[in-house]
Amino acid sequence: MILGVVLAGGASRRMGSDKAFVEVQGRSMLDRTTATVAAVADLVIVAGRKEALLGFRAVPDPVDGPVGPLAGLSAALLDAAETGAAAVLLVAVDQAFVRRETLGHLVAEFDGRAVVPQADGVRQVTCAVYPSTWRDEVAAELAAGGSLQSLLDRMNHRAVPPEEWSDWGEDGRSWFSVDTPAALDEGVERYGLVLE
Repeated sequence: MILGVVLAGGASRRMGSDKAFVEVQGRSMLDRTTATVAAVADLVIVAGRKEALLGFRAVPDPVDGPVGPLAGLSAALLDAAETGAAAVLLVAVDQAFVRRETLGHLVAEFDGRAVVPQADGVRQVTCAVYPSTWRDEVAAELAAGGSLQSLLDRMNHRAVPPEEWSDWGEDGRSWFSVDTPAALDEGVERYGLVLE
C-alpha cells in the first residue's frame, strides 16, 4: 500500500496567501496536487494541517513552528504505520504541475529504499517516495533540527538522474514550486496549460 501525502503546512509568506487555495487555471493547487497523487496512491492525506481539506484527512505537524517538509514526512510516517502503508509518496502542495506519470514511475521504482529525483545536482525531496520503515530515523532527524536533505545524506536511497526521468517524459515540471505569484506566471509560461 502506498500512502500519498500532500505537504500543506507552510506559512505561504512569499505567496501572500494560503498556497493551497491559490488557483491555477481555475483549480486550487490543493485540488490539483491531491487529484494527481490520488491517481497513483492507495490513500491520500494532507500533512501540516489540523482540519480536513477537500475531504482529505489531515495530519498536523508533530512540532510547532516553521520546521519544513521533514515535519510533514514525520507525521505521515506515523500515519503510514497505522494504515500499514509500505511507503509514503510525498508531494508539496505548491507543485501544481506535477505529472501523474512521473509519480507512477517513482512508486514503481520503490524497492524498500527512498526514490528521489535529482535535477541540476539537487535532490527533489518533496516529489519522492520514502519507506515507512524510516519513521524513527525521520523523528530523530527532526528532533536534531535536520532537514530532508540532511536525512538523505545519511540514509540509503535511490537517486533518479535526469537521463532517467527525462525518459519518462518528465521535464522538471513535477517539482517546480509555485511559491510566489511570479513563479505561477513562470510555470504557466514554461509548461503551458496544466492537463486534466
